[in-house]
Amino acid sequence: MNSLGIDKNPADTRVVVAMSGGVDSSAAAALLHEQGYEVIGITLQLYDHGAMVNKKGACCAGQDIHDARRVAETLGIPHYVLNYESKFKESVMDDFVDTYLAGETPIPCVKCNQSVKFKDLLTTARELGADVMATGHYVQRSVNGEHSTMHRAADPSRDQSYFLFATTQDQLNFLRFPLGHLKSKDETRALAARYGLQVADKPDSQDICFVPTGGYAKVIEKLRPGALEPGLVVHIDGTILGQHEGIINYTVGQRRGLGISNDEPLYVVKLDAPKKQVVVGPKAALLKQSFVIRECNWLSAAQDMSSVVVKLRSAHPGAVASIEKLENNRARVTLETPQSAVSPGQACVAYAGDHLLGGGWITAE
Repeated sequence: MNSLGIDKNPADTRVVVAMSGGVDSSAAAALLHEQGYEVIGITLQLYDHGAMVNKKGACCAGQDIHDARRVAETLGIPHYVLNYESKFKESVMDDFVDTYLAGETPIPCVKCNQSVKFKDLLTTARELGADVMATGHYVQRSVNGEHSTMHRAADPSRDQSYFLFATTQDQLNFLRFPLGHLKSKDETRALAARYGLQVADKPDSQDICFVPTGGYAKVIEKLRPGALEPGLVVHIDGTILGQHEGIINYTVGQRRGLGISNDEPLYVVKLDAPKKQVVVGPKAALLKQSFVIRECNWLSAAQDMSSVVVKLRSAHPGAVASIEKLENNRARVTLETPQSAVSPGQACVAYAGDHLLGGGWITAE
């Protein structure tokens, strides 16, 4: 077996690397190339990047495609740019808009991994005769017989397993993550510098790729004209406190920018899309002990889930919970200690130690 777990010599092992133009995927490609694998780089054009050619801090824009091409030239590997704009709009951008309009807070990066990257691109990699597909994600993968498992990255501050909870067993069997064992981002940059890659000092992506300035409301209005429908700001006791210019401008847990005055601090506790209401209340009203998740994906179906740790958003430190599986691919999560701002549309991801078990999307029910 070679280092990728394939029973071939590295030179006879074809690896498609998803290259975003950033330092992580570039370093992954360089590392595999140095180890003697047949590396093919693929970059996805995901949206009309004409207005963002000079925009830094977002993946898959025009500059990033150019950077990926330059890295491939430096390494001397084949590189292809695939136009996935229609797939991306349908699977990610439209879902982003629909989720906000339903009063939920989406995570488009998870949807992109779940659909475009680990479904459509993975299919393309197989059509190219690849033995595996590699990415620059910071997670670790291990194998027990025919069963693959996903684990947190060695560097907790870089771990991206939360965003990959929807990865299926079949996908995980085909995927490789060459950077998951690195102890820090500095190691990645040092690797890129050693290979002479121009992106060694390139800043990390910060924005949602199709929201160039963080102004997602403008993107939603462009994709769904008339989406910014006004409504009422209502206290949980039923008192009308004011008006708003569209529920998409609010998220559960938000305190600032409510546009109302009150003797006590108030937070958004619920977004009622059918009624076009932003429901607010005291901080205590944000606490929740039990909720349902939908569209669950379990990478370790046999795992005992009576005491696991769940993350309720990407930066959440984790909380002890029990998970009861329900019908229709749903589950009930019961927290040992109530947590604040459990937001519909976000992902609830379960772990046993560093082992990712799976998760689902938080619902309002």
